Parts: sequence; structure tokens; C-alpha cells
Amino acid sequence: MPAAADMTAEYALPHRIFRGLRADLHIHSVLSPCAEREMTPGNIVSMAMLLELDLIAVTDHQSCGNCAAVMAISEAMSGPLVIPGMEVESAEEIHLLCLFPDLESVCACEAEIRASMPFLPNRVDIFGEQWVMDENDEKVSEESRMLLLPSSFTCDQIAALAISLGGVCIPAHLDREANSMLVSLGTVPPDFPTGVIELSQRAEPVSFFRKHPELCKYQYLVNSDAHSLETMAAHALKDTAADICQRSPKPEKPTVQQVIQALQVIKP
Repeated sequence: MPAAADMTAEYALPHRIFRGLRADLHIHSVLSPCAEREMTPGNIVSMAMLLELDLIAVTDHQSCGNCAAVMAISEAMSGPLVIPGMEVESAEEIHLLCLFPDLESVCACEAEIRASMPFLPNRVDIFGEQWVMDENDEKVSEESRMLLLPSSFTCDQIAALAISLGGVCIPAHLDREANSMLVSLGTVPPDFPTGVIELSQRAEPVSFFRKHPELCKYQYLVNSDAHSLETMAAHALKDTAADICQRSPKPEKPTVQQVIQALQVIKP
């Protein structure tokens, strides 16, 4: 992936093993109360296959409860590689994209994050339902605690936790006004342990980095942050003809571990 300082380059995923692969590493399922009911594991995988995505990540708010179902369904359907993850909200109310090499590590992260959150019951009438699904795309339970609450852990503590479990921690949607590290802290602290930042699909990377040249040392992802199938599709269809040309011939699909390792080695 080109550094952000190269303003003539279109955005792409970091590290050469992703070159030519299509990815969306920030997708919410029906476990997130703000997601549409259509965002079941089966529908997410089916839409990803229609869009010819090679890599996706399931990143619900403060929870990984549907990661296993999405991974199982995608494997059964010979669908995209699924990276287990979470979108974690810190004590500073900053959103962080945490991605992991396996279910065991993401579940360990979830346990720590949940222990650090206040326990309040979900108000379905206000916030929406929070469904846990199985590999048959059936609802098996409903999360009763409110997931749209911050952890008491700081950004640094969440990053340290993710890294200790073999994962990565990426500041999410820096171009947005809400829950962005850039808005809350004014910048990405130089000692924050990441070489990668995320922009939302609404961002114009060239304009963003012209406005924030101090962030040009980072490589970057642009993900959908999809809460609906329509948003998944709109993001994927923004690919340019140049991107399509770059994807031919198709490289070999990496493993989840290779994806995480590739993100880990990128330094600012």
C-alpha cells in the first residue's frame, strides 16, 4: 500500500500480500444495535461474495458474538476470508478497530472489555435489538446488556490489550466528527502503537491528508463501517477501473494470521 504522502495514489490496503485483493475490514452484524436486521451472518457473507470481496472483518460494538457464525458460514460457502474483530469504544469515547488472528484471542479481548464496562440493560425500544446468531443463520439469543457504552480502558490500554493477544488496534474513521481519535485528542499520539489508520468510506483521502499532513507517515485503510447491506455494496462499488486492473491476476488469498502479521509490521 502506498504511504499517504503519495497523493497521486488511490487508497489500497497496506502491505504487499493484500495487493490485488478486495477487502472490507469494518462490518457490523445484527449484534450491533445500530445495524439493520438484514445484517445476519449469512447475508453478510452472501453480499461479500456478490461483491467479490476477498477479505472481510466482523467488528461489532464491544462484542465478538457473531464472529464464529460468520466465519463458519463463509467457510461452508467458500466465501471470503473472515477476520474476527471488535469495534471497541474507549474511556475517551474513541472508536478503535481491533482485529485478531483467531476466535480465542478476540473472545479474550471481549471478556476484558465487558468487565471494564458499566452494566446497563439494553433499551430495545430506543437502541435496537442485539442478536446473537449461529452457523445456520438462526437467532440463538439476544444480548441483554447495552453494547453502545464505552469501556473504562483508555485508548492506550485497549491497544496494549489487543497487542498482548496477538492482534492489532487501529484508530477508526479518523475523518468523522463522532468517536474519532483525531477529533477527541487532536491527533494520533506519536507513541500510539499503530502504523495504520482508518478512514470512513465518505472520506476523500487526498483532501484528508492535505488537511492533516502530520498523519502522512501512516498507511491507511478505507472500510465501509457497514450497518446495512446497501452500505457494504456502496463501498465496494467505489472501486475504480485502476483498482480492477490491479486485481488481475488474482493473488493467492492469505490466511487470517498473515493478514494480522502484515498489519503488525507496518510502522509509521
